[in-house]
Amino acid sequence: MANAETDSGQQVSVDTHERKGMGMDYATWIMIGLALALVALAYRRGNGVLAAGLKSGWDTLLGMLPLLLAVFVVVGMANVLLPRELIARWLGGGSGLKGILIASGMGAITPGGPFVSFPLVAALYKAGAGIGPVVAFITAWSLLSISRIPMEIAFVGTRVVLIRVLATVVFPPLAGLIADGLFARFS
Repeated sequence: MANAETDSGQQVSVDTHERKGMGMDYATWIMIGLALALVALAYRRGNGVLAAGLKSGWDTLLGMLPLLLAVFVVVGMANVLLPRELIARWLGGGSGLKGILIASGMGAITPGGPFVSFPLVAALYKAGAGIGPVVAFITAWSLLSISRIPMEIAFVGTRVVLIRVLATVVFPPLAGLIADGLFARFS
């Protein structure tokens, strides 16, 4: 945690996400290892495979950069603008079914892919959201994201989508309740 001063002189706490030890977590090291292995494989194949792969990766980065920048600005602003007390009251460990249902609704309406949803849910968790609401958010985003429904209807039809949504709508709150129970039992 670090303190920052706003333009009006107000002090706010900012989670700087400082990491201890090696500076990167295991997932980062795994991805670096995988990337290096694939680069070595592409190099061995020859015929311009390495250059084509690097260009494709660069093009993907350039295409995703505006979204990533916007998400990180939203996360940063959420860290300093959303009072921890508000998050704790509505989504905290003691918020119970209310917090789980709110988080389920938030997950269902969150647009975009994992580069949008996971930084947002991480910011909520760091701001005091409980494990049940966090699990409900992720589960709702995975199963119910309304931003995917138009494409889904185009491919499989309204009837199938409606049945799928009705069949899965109970899972985010259920997952949140199970997570709360497991967390209480093992913590």
